[in-house]
Amino acid sequence: MPGRRQGSVACMTMTAEQPRWRGVNHLALITNDMDATVRFYHGTLGARLVAHLGNEHFRHYFFEIGPEQTVAFFEYKQQPVDAFAKPAGIPDPRAIQFDHLSLNLTDERALEELQARLKEHGAEVTDIIDHGFMRSIYFTDPNGIALEASWWVIDPTGRDADYGDDQ
Repeated sequence: MPGRRQGSVACMTMTAEQPRWRGVNHLALITNDMDATVRFYHGTLGARLVAHLGNEHFRHYFFEIGPEQTVAFFEYKQQPVDAFAKPAGIPDPRAIQFDHLSLNLTDERALEELQARLKEHGAEVTDIIDHGFMRSIYFTDPNGIALEASWWVIDPTGRDADYGDDQ
């Protein structure tokens, strides 16, 4: 069948009608403790707090993770929510809709420096995991959100698709 590759994954050709994606504008998550979230994302991870808004019912903070890309948190007053219960990098049947967020780093040195920084701030972090085309570390934020930091050893985003899924 034209436009199909090995397995059942369709290959699509870009056209003028399709969106021109520039990455993730923001991923919106919820925290019960904005102060701890700010200490972790700004203080531990070094993500710049770039915007905030709110009123008497909520606070909404945005942390820069790349040009025009942020992770954002809502804190709703008098409406606590359960924390995520899934550890980073470990399969867990409770993680139905969200597995983890991976943040992109420039190179292996940046990955090693972040790993050391996390340890210095008392955060649990894995050894560097070599996935072949990328290397990663896994850790969890104060809200229980599973995070990964990765760098592309071989960046697949600027190359022809080389994906086949026989399953």
